[in-house]
Amino acid sequence: MQIPAEAFVLPPAARGSLQQRIRQMVTEGVLAGRFRAGQKMPSSRGLAGHLQVSRLTVTLAYAELVSSDYLTARGRSGYFISEAAPLASELPLAAARVEAVEFARLSGTRFSGRIGVERPLDWESYGWPFIYGQADPTLFDHQNWRLCAVRALGRRDFAAMTADYYDRDDPLLIDHVLRQILPRRGIAAREDEVLLTLGAQNGLWITAACLLGQGRRAVMENPGYPGLRAVLEAGGTQVLSVDVDEGGLPPEALPGGVDVVFTTASHQCPTNATMPLERRLALLQAAERERFIVVEDDYEFEMSFLKPVSPALKSLDAGGRVVYAGSFSKSVFPGMRLGYLVGPPGFIREARALRLMSLRHPPGHIQRTMAYFLSLGHYDAMVNRMRGAFKRRRQVMEEAIAAHGLTVAGQGGFGGSSYWMRAAVDTEALAAELRAEGVLIEPGRAFFDPARADLRHYRLGYGSIAAAKIPEGIARIAAAERRLG
Repeated sequence: MQIPAEAFVLPPAARGSLQQRIRQMVTEGVLAGRFRAGQKMPSSRGLAGHLQVSRLTVTLAYAELVSSDYLTARGRSGYFISEAAPLASELPLAAARVEAVEFARLSGTRFSGRIGVERPLDWESYGWPFIYGQADPTLFDHQNWRLCAVRALGRRDFAAMTADYYDRDDPLLIDHVLRQILPRRGIAAREDEVLLTLGAQNGLWITAACLLGQGRRAVMENPGYPGLRAVLEAGGTQVLSVDVDEGGLPPEALPGGVDVVFTTASHQCPTNATMPLERRLALLQAAERERFIVVEDDYEFEMSFLKPVSPALKSLDAGGRVVYAGSFSKSVFPGMRLGYLVGPPGFIREARALRLMSLRHPPGHIQRTMAYFLSLGHYDAMVNRMRGAFKRRRQVMEEAIAAHGLTVAGQGGFGGSSYWMRAAVDTEALAAELRAEGVLIEPGRAFFDPARADLRHYRLGYGSIAAAKIPEGIARIAAAERRLG
């Protein structure tokens, strides 16, 4: 029996080329059970006429479907659904059920009931997206990343792509982290002192799970990284908030009897403050004296375009009391989810065992692709290009902020990709007002201790907005603040 051409309809909003969409229509029909083995497909000419595409497009789509065993060609008879095509599911679809189990009672909403930095999924469609941490396609090195990914897919790297590393990491990537990345922060480490993670967030979770838990006490900066607070509180740790100032976390303000202190010393999140050298040394001395561990989240250190970045806390650590968390996700693209922890061998051994229980290791293909991206110099070239672009955007934003009388609450010492701002109005109401005008900002409440909520701060990121659009966006923010004020 022949499948009529009318059975195929190209969805107007579907992604991909015409050839890919034709292939998708056939495969979905087979997997859904609408097309059965032995049924004859429309001729390439007939389907092309029905879909109003070129006959060559249909012919190429059919050829791909033959190579993947969805179709079979029978000489002059045409194309048929293959006997070797994947079978449609024989299981009936389950009816929709009312959720009877009280999962909220069982889990206590420990994970879902937390305030975080929110942004719409379609943020790219907004005219003025002052959001933080997203990749800019105009700055990303698509071509060379693709070449590195293709190389990592090759036969020579088959084991690196497909093997289960168990508790190991790609030795090629580890070698480049040890020889290229860490020395830039003044850190000398051995292979048994480094562990790859699924980004800095995963690294912080592993660290907290190893070092903290019920009955333990941890210090975090206020304001500070919301993702860290969620990790600590969900694990039952008592979280103590210490207010930061223009020099970041003040060691003299630390309470006694703490187990772990978390800090973003080189680029405080979100105020952008840089901890002075004297304060870094004082923090390390306090750690030795009070016997606590310091966890250093060294995000965005590559974006130093105003002046050289300060040495990492880990580079000054003589007593092995600093665990260092770094990430490629901020500098390359966040969807990659690849970071690293650096610490004493005893800590890394425990962290590796925990990682094995939860996710085993980051995907081998991503690890090897990143290793090639580093070794061929593409990473450094892209970071250098990002620095130049961010420097220009920051200058434009600084001039626009001054021209419209907005207030900067935190001035970055060496660069970065955001401004920490203060407003005279409720910034959540300000964000809602601006969103209706196509402007996205990040209200600051999520960064503060919930017991001392602050509604007068907000973050402006410039990593995802073109320099030419910044002045108009800042003007709209200033106008909205005046209206609400």
